[in-house]
Amino acid sequence: MKNKIDYSLYLVTDRELCRGEFLESIESAIKGGVSVVQLREKDASSAEFYRMALELRKLTCRYGVPFIINDRLDIALAVDADGLHIGQSDMPLEVARRLLGSEKIIGVSASCVEEAKLALEGGADYLGVGAVFPTGTKGDADSVSIDELRRIKGSVDIPVVAIGGINEANAHVPLSAGIDGISVVSAIVASDSPVDASRRLLEIVKNSKTIK
Repeated sequence: MKNKIDYSLYLVTDRELCRGEFLESIESAIKGGVSVVQLREKDASSAEFYRMALELRKLTCRYGVPFIINDRLDIALAVDADGLHIGQSDMPLEVARRLLGSEKIIGVSASCVEEAKLALEGGADYLGVGAVFPTGTKGDADSVSIDELRRIKGSVDIPVVAIGGINEANAHVPLSAGIDGISVVSAIVASDSPVDASRRLLEIVKNSKTIK
């Protein structure tokens, strides 16, 4: 499964930004074309995070969408998620891989070519690169220029997804670097209609790939 994943429109959750009910918003986004869902709720307790993970696991299974857990390997194992996303200050990649096994997806955050190459060598399945624009959902993220994004894409042979402040107005900028997809939060979950927002963003991604 993990070698056939479409990273075109990668949704990262933030329940505080949802205008509607959390699960309904995510389901609406999936109906609009979101191709991967990551549960990232930094302010949730372990019990809350586990409960949300269970609910999202059922939802994503119903629609056949890959489900990724941010940071919490224990939760990923507990709900049998499709994979885990880790940052540079999280659990070492080699440890995560040993505990998750070879069949699960592991994504790694990177902000430069060196980090990207190390992640590739360590067995990462995809990279989340950013922040390409300022973002309020991850204030500690390093800034990554479009030129560096392009260099990262050229240095690895695994999918590269741009993250950080991406919306309908600026999505074409990181996509011009030839990446595999965009990762968004507020552009979808904080919209009045997650299904319509997802459709519009996916169309932008598809058009960029057609141009390539």
